[in-house]
Amino acid sequence: MGKKINPKIFRIKSILKWESSWFADKDYSKFLQQDVKIRAFLKKHLLEAFVSRIEIERSSKELNVIIHSARPGVVIGKSGAGVEILKKTISRQFVKDKNVKVSVNIKEIGKPNIEAALIAQGLKFDIEKRMPYRRAMKQVIQRVERAGAKGVKVIVAGRLNGAEIARREMLVSGTIPLHTIRANIDYAEEKANTTYGTIGIKVWIYKGDVFKKTAKEEMEETMKNKDEVNKSEKRGKVNSVEKA
Repeated sequence: MGKKINPKIFRIKSILKWESSWFADKDYSKFLQQDVKIRAFLKKHLLEAFVSRIEIERSSKELNVIIHSARPGVVIGKSGAGVEILKKTISRQFVKDKNVKVSVNIKEIGKPNIEAALIAQGLKFDIEKRMPYRRAMKQVIQRVERAGAKGVKVIVAGRLNGAEIARREMLVSGTIPLHTIRANIDYAEEKANTTYGTIGIKVWIYKGDVFKKTAKEEMEETMKNKDEVNKSEKRGKVNSVEKA
């Protein structure tokens, strides 16, 4: 099973969550199509920002797009101008409903060298710049190992170095337990467009095991969240008193 399905989809609900968080009774196909188009548009227009994933949250009158980027400054732009342009473009081209409020949030990726999507994008750019594919793959694996990953696998396929016959090359370091559901494995695919054809790229990164939280840990987390909510409410009351 581990080699016949996308590793991230295989682990959804057990250790991973859906990237689209919403529920629809009637217009499911319409919203799904919107999500696909929004992601395709953002990935195309934010190539230099190194976007790892795009999460979309919906409510009845709100659409929230969360962009996880290794270079948030590129997305935000000067004084937040980039975010405003993205908001207007998404609402005008894809949503087309004036009652729905569109918001765009940017989150910075703490460890970009263990994000499979970013590693695949970097390898794509290296191959398109005509760097020897084997050297590029070795550099990628060294970077991921230094970042603290427990395992990495990289596959490139196509007319490598312009050869007449297409072939597949694979490099592996560490372990990649695809059949272990609790194993946190990040996966990404990319296509490098070269003068002699398309090169397919696949990257697997094993970050470690994810275990369910104990009842004590969940209790501590809920208490911590309650304390934060109470503190924010007290601050709001103090500010309202001062204004009065």
